[in-house]
Amino acid sequence: MPELPTPVTRKTTSWSAIWILPLIALAIGGWLGWKAFNAAGIEIEIHFENGEGIQIGKTQVMYKGIQVGKVTDLHVSEDIQGVVATVEVLKQAEPYLSKQTRFWLVRPRVSLAGVTGLETLVSGNYIAIDPVRGEPERTYTALAEPPGLSDNLPGLHLTLKAEKLGSLEQGSPVYYRQIQVGQVKSYQLAEDQRTVEIKVHIEPAYAHLVRKHTRFWNASGLDVSAGLSGVRIRTESVLSLLAGGIAFATPEHRQDSPPTDPSIPFRLYEGFDAADTGVRVRLHMDEVGGLSPGNTPVMYNGVQVGILKKLDMDKSFTSATAELAMEPRTEDFLLEGTEFWLVKPSISLAGITGIEALVKGNYIAVRFAKEGAPSREFTIRAKAPPLNTDAPGLHLVLTTEKLGSLEVGSPVLYKQMRVGSVQSYQLSRDSQRVVVGVHIEPMFASLVNESTRFWNASGVTLKGGLSGVEVKSESLQTLLTGGISFDTPDPKAARITGVRRFSLHKDENEALAKGTRLTIRVDDAEGLREGTPVRFKGLEVGKIERVALSDDLSAVDLEVRLVEASDRIAREGSDFWVVKPELGLARTANLDTLVSGQYLEVRPASRPGKAQTRFVALKKPPLLETRDQEGLRLVLSAPRKGSLKPGVAVTYREIQVGKVTRLELGPTSDRVLVHILIEPRYAPLVRTGTRFWNASGIGFDFGLFRGAKVRTDSLEALLEGGIGFSTPDNPTMGGPARPGQTFALYEEAEEEWLKWAPKIALDKP
Repeated sequence: MPELPTPVTRKTTSWSAIWILPLIALAIGGWLGWKAFNAAGIEIEIHFENGEGIQIGKTQVMYKGIQVGKVTDLHVSEDIQGVVATVEVLKQAEPYLSKQTRFWLVRPRVSLAGVTGLETLVSGNYIAIDPVRGEPERTYTALAEPPGLSDNLPGLHLTLKAEKLGSLEQGSPVYYRQIQVGQVKSYQLAEDQRTVEIKVHIEPAYAHLVRKHTRFWNASGLDVSAGLSGVRIRTESVLSLLAGGIAFATPEHRQDSPPTDPSIPFRLYEGFDAADTGVRVRLHMDEVGGLSPGNTPVMYNGVQVGILKKLDMDKSFTSATAELAMEPRTEDFLLEGTEFWLVKPSISLAGITGIEALVKGNYIAVRFAKEGAPSREFTIRAKAPPLNTDAPGLHLVLTTEKLGSLEVGSPVLYKQMRVGSVQSYQLSRDSQRVVVGVHIEPMFASLVNESTRFWNASGVTLKGGLSGVEVKSESLQTLLTGGISFDTPDPKAARITGVRRFSLHKDENEALAKGTRLTIRVDDAEGLREGTPVRFKGLEVGKIERVALSDDLSAVDLEVRLVEASDRIAREGSDFWVVKPELGLARTANLDTLVSGQYLEVRPASRPGKAQTRFVALKKPPLLETRDQEGLRLVLSAPRKGSLKPGVAVTYREIQVGKVTRLELGPTSDRVLVHILIEPRYAPLVRTGTRFWNASGIGFDFGLFRGAKVRTDSLEALLEGGIGFSTPDNPTMGGPARPGQTFALYEEAEEEWLKWAPKIALDKP
């Protein structure tokens, strides 16, 4: 057998290709194992109040629509107060499983604000997550309600503070000019437990609309206001009507307001009106009738600029403090000197005022000051202040001693046509006069100048006397309500500029009086008063304007204005005396003074003399003899005066031919000198042989054999007194008596004297 060849041997490796497949499989298995480990989720536990709507292996954990976990187990908690769901969360979410991370169950929710969680009707309830980086945590308690929007959401996040929540809820819209620009994120009680903090989110596109002075208000429901002009209903939208909402705006005068600081809370006002009148003002008042917090407006020239927010009575309930919410535009005008007053309906003879208050109730009116320091606390006035002097027209101040029947609203008349009205009245600073504020309408302002005179035209002026009664009234309106009239004697006088003071005279005659003013001193003012006339021969030449005590209190000074014949009367030598009624058996005179009152009579000076303005009135009417009166003046000498007095008659054959002018003691005081004046026509009756006797009283002669004899000159002489005289027959009558000649005055006439009957021719009358 042939020898086999020797094999050639070579050493081989221990590795075989067959191991490639197992190695590959091992690698794949390792990779799959690592992948499975890496893909395994993080287990966490979430505590829920109940497990309604949660299913094992089905309920998912969702974040922005993406599944990030699933419930793997569900069991009752150890305290049996709820359920614990074991959730497997994706590994990638591990950094966000912190203590600040929140979970809540999403289920269908139907409310007035809208419908949420609608997708859960198909997929079922799911668990939502709000991931936050931070310290790791694996056990959580689910929120009972979905949380608000995240603070990290782009846009503007603000906090609003309100006294109450109203119908707002999470998700309620935020409007700007009825466009939804955001929503309510959440709400909670503030730390002081007295206000509510509401967090809102404004979308980025509208964030610039919120400024530092922006006003937010609750736009929920309806805002209804009614008045004489009708009913106004305001609502932001149907949605806000049902679900509530918030609106905001920046006042027109604050459009340049800087951007807001999100860290500073805004106030949420109760409504649109409150938001637009947000400046708080305190007002002290005594009367609160008809005021209603939340309804009573604050008005300025018919425009609402605020509203009464609160009304707190003091402890004694005698006064109150009101809190007003004023419109922001008034903030710069709330200065010291700003005036508030209460307006309520008033019905009087002057008219009806505050009629709008009959419907909407009493309201508060305001007039802003022009200058002064800012103020937020005021005291309400008891009545309306004078008209603002900035109002068109002419503003005047009248001063008078008494108001009469004038009141606010009384007319100011020119030629009985209304041209203005009384705006106010008050006492002067010294409380001695009344200051009346008057407004003249612009179209009639030119009627008033420096010569204008004003007088009180209120009521009726009544004048009466024996000749009749005169009744005078400016108009029916002033008769009922009072009023002021004026006249301008000189249309070319200087015009009035600014506020001017005038005197308000008590009547037209006093206001328009012309002439000369005199001062007449009398012993007393009995029967005399302002308006008492001054007369001359029955004609009124002036009036008494003022009655006052003299400086030394010893007499009374009468201030008189002469309007007629003042050039002749206001002269040295003029006499004044008081005319009073005279009642007596022998004489009755001046009966008209019983009705019209006493008056001053004047006798002008007989010759032009120096001008004089101060006089002393005669205590009695002057004697008939005057310096320029013609006649024969004689002096009778008697042992006593008897019943003689100035003015008694001097008779011849019981015919009056003269009068006694005055009486005086003789130079040695042992006789009475009786001055008489014989009228010129009867002067020839007095001769040097003439005998004069006292004709007063009764002469009684009694004899035993001749009986009794009673003698009297006349009934007038018996009652008033008098002097008789007789002249003897020729040739014993003597020559004509000389002026100033003195005769004896006998107690009685002798029988022989009564028989004298000389024939003496008299001049024709």
